[in-house]
Amino acid sequence: MPGSVLKKNARTLIFNNIPNVIITSLLYVTLTAIIAWLVIRLSGIIGLDEINTRLASGEIPSASIIFSDFKVISIFLAFAVFLFQPLLDVGFISFCLKLKRDKGADHKDLFNGFVFFIKILTIFLITSLYILMWSLLLIIPGIVASYRYRLAYYILLDDPRKDALQCISESRLIMNGKKLDLLTIDISFLGWFVLDALVIFLIPLPFAVPVVSLWLSPYLGLTRAGFYDDAVSKIAV
Repeated sequence: MPGSVLKKNARTLIFNNIPNVIITSLLYVTLTAIIAWLVIRLSGIIGLDEINTRLASGEIPSASIIFSDFKVISIFLAFAVFLFQPLLDVGFISFCLKLKRDKGADHKDLFNGFVFFIKILTIFLITSLYILMWSLLLIIPGIVASYRYRLAYYILLDDPRKDALQCISESRLIMNGKKLDLLTIDISFLGWFVLDALVIFLIPLPFAVPVVSLWLSPYLGLTRAGFYDDAVSKIAV
């Protein structure tokens, strides 16, 4: 199915499910912002607000300033908090899949990932390692690897009985010949990502909710959910 059709279907779903989509997106984006803020603070890296303040005064922060409070224990704490992000991401994927399939999605689906968090974290760690190893060769192989395993979480949600390696293997199978299609879809959202980044940069307040993300998150999530269902239907045939 063309990306333009998937995106059109996603927009229709958003407009037909207001305020449900807005409430869930607001909760997801807010929790993501809190996790990011905590990771930055715990890791000992100075916040974006302080960096902007220094830049506004004409000072270019050096690496020693940015990492002035850097400690090994802080990195471990920051990583522990960061591991909540893939759980939250899977919860949002669950919401998007249920909404796309008209199965009564609501904001409580955001916490579905915590039900089988061990499998999710296993998928996250294994795929991150694979992507890192391929990236050590060149950037492009790393990008290809990231798309190869992109559907692992979706497969787990469809059948939680599968283990992490099964989900990763099936994702690789389904994405065979479809990686460029999904990459093209993601590139079509580039303008939204740039706008989102600009808003975040211009409003660097703790826990500030990026307004653009309230639209971009469900728009992208539902488009990818549509891509997954379309890809799986073709494999089944």
